[in-house]
Amino acid sequence: MSGEKKCIALISGGIDSPVAIARMLKDGWKMQCVHFSLEELTGKAPEEKSVAALNHLMSLDSELGEMAKQHIEPNLIIVPVAEQASKFTEKWAHTEYFIHMKRMFHRLGDIIGKEYGATHLLTGENLGQVSSQTLGNMGAIEAMSDLIPLRPLLCFDKRHIIDMARALGTYELSLAVEVCDALGPRKPTTVANKEWLELSEQRAGGMEILVNQALRKKYLVNLLSN
Repeated sequence: MSGEKKCIALISGGIDSPVAIARMLKDGWKMQCVHFSLEELTGKAPEEKSVAALNHLMSLDSELGEMAKQHIEPNLIIVPVAEQASKFTEKWAHTEYFIHMKRMFHRLGDIIGKEYGATHLLTGENLGQVSSQTLGNMGAIEAMSDLIPLRPLLCFDKRHIIDMARALGTYELSLAVEVCDALGPRKPTTVANKEWLELSEQRAGGMEILVNQALRKKYLVNLLSN
C-alpha cells in the first residue's frame, strides 16, 4: 500500500465540518465524505447544505479548490439513520442520545472507511461545544472505530471556527440546526458510562444490527453535478 493519506470525512451540514475538511485538504489528505441523514425529521436541508459546502470547496479558483477537486471523492455517501436514531429517544437512553449517535456514526464510518482504504476518521468536533464533545465522552465514542480520529478543530473556540468558515465562503451555506440536534435531550450526559451505553444499545436491538440496517439504505449523491 502507498503512503497516501486517506480518511473518511463526516459532514453534517453544519459550520464545523467544511472547515475541518478544508484544513485536512491543505495537508494533502484524500477523503470520502459521508453524511448521516435524518431526513424524515429534518427534511433535505442538512444533506443539501453538505453538498453545497463540498461543491463550493471544489469550485474555488485557488490551490485549495484544486486540491478539493483532486482529493475529495466525487460522490457523497448518504446514510439514512432516522429510524435508528429514534431508538435512542426512549427514556432509558435519551440523556445519552448524542453519545449513542456519535458511536453509531463512528461505527458506520469504520465500516465505510475499511472499504475505501482509509486509515483515519475526520470530524469537526471541538471541545465543549456540545454535550458529546467532552473528554469524558470522546473515548466511548472513538472506541467504536479502528480508524484513527482526526479532529483538527478540537481546541478552537466557536468564534474562530466561524471566522474560518467565513473566510472559506462556507459559513452562509451551513447556517441551520445541526442534524444531530433534532432529537436530542435538554440535559445530556457529559461523562459517559461505557457499560450503560452498551446495555442501552443492546436494548435498542444491538449496534451492529442498527448499523447494518442503515447501511442497506445508503446511496450516493454526485458532487459538482449542478
